[in-house]
Amino acid sequence: MAVRRVAITGAGVVSPLGNSLAEFHRSLAEARPGIRRLPELIAQGSGVQVGATVEWNPAPLLTPAEAGNLDRVSQFAIAAAAQALAASGLDLQAEDRDRIGVYWGTGMGGAHTLEASYKQLYTTGDWRTRPLTVVMAMNNAAGSNVSVRNGLRGPFANFSTACSSSAMALGEAMRAIAAGRADAIVAGGAESLLTPATLLAWQALRTLAPADPAEPGASCKPFDKRRAGLVLGEGAAAFVLEEESHARARGARIVGFLTGYGNSSDAVHMSRPDRDGQVRAMKQALAEAGLEPEAIGYINAHGTATSVGDVVEAEAVNAVFGEMSGASRGPFVSSTKSLHGHLLGGAGALEFAVAMLALEQGLLAPTAFLEQPDPACRLRHVALKAEKVEPPRAVMSNSFAFGGSNVVLVAERA
Repeated sequence: MAVRRVAITGAGVVSPLGNSLAEFHRSLAEARPGIRRLPELIAQGSGVQVGATVEWNPAPLLTPAEAGNLDRVSQFAIAAAAQALAASGLDLQAEDRDRIGVYWGTGMGGAHTLEASYKQLYTTGDWRTRPLTVVMAMNNAAGSNVSVRNGLRGPFANFSTACSSSAMALGEAMRAIAAGRADAIVAGGAESLLTPATLLAWQALRTLAPADPAEPGASCKPFDKRRAGLVLGEGAAAFVLEEESHARARGARIVGFLTGYGNSSDAVHMSRPDRDGQVRAMKQALAEAGLEPEAIGYINAHGTATSVGDVVEAEAVNAVFGEMSGASRGPFVSSTKSLHGHLLGGAGALEFAVAMLALEQGLLAPTAFLEQPDPACRLRHVALKAEKVEPPRAVMSNSFAFGGSNVVLVAERA
């Protein structure tokens, strides 16, 4: 049986770096950070100083009544999916929507809705809550709203594996299409968890970076000796994945092909990363794509700017890419969390969009503020500013999550 290749025909983003793919790309090219000091209304008593927030107005996409019945995370998802579908050129009125599905990822679902409900209860003693609280807050709300709004009746799946959620959604969507279960799938993820209680919980983990004293936008410094932790962000990214012959039959512009997906569990620790688990996922993705390591020209690293995590990932990359990897050899590597923060469940999809920018245009987004590379993270860094190269044959995107869930995606040039 012929292999059903999975084409990427559309993408859309809502992010701290802009709410369109073009604006997102410009911010990456200019190394313009979306990290900023959090307003007191968000930070409150959490002790968290910085975050990567989205400048958001749901109009004109959503009416006030629609927006009022959707958590912020679902609003982001609907917007990113609308962009991706528009970019793909899919005419949903002409398509068999029983063959078009939604695969989505989110880590914490409707955090704003839940927090508002608890706040009302414990500050006012009012036990009445909004009738739609459950359907606004549930983890599958964002993806389900994408499906409902667009009448997509094909296969649906929702993934909640912390930081690897949306990368897993993309990988599993690829396999569903390759297996013939769908002609196209809107796949991606969203997160919006910048609420006081959520920030307080993350602060208790002692993994969040304090504000850089000179420049709050520079607070996240992956792979740098001065790194002090991650910065939480919010946003969404969506892709239209489509079976190749279906895309070609309608004359779609194919951006690239999603060809490799690795999925492994560390089975070691709930929060400490494991090199071997990450190595397994990278090798699986390469094997599924049928590629040797030298085919990868760029890696969007998970790179959270934690003291242990960055070293473990660098060791894993070097274990997979061997002697070809180093400060001046092998694939270029960057962590764009330095600019857009860590979107948790939405991170994998947003960072896959960064990898696709390298694949399409040869524009390598940088690890911003990487002025003092840690010798323990011996990689071919794209540091401080973007670089322009000949578009590589293939790119890789890493997503490594709490709980030990490792997901790696590989995409190839069209």
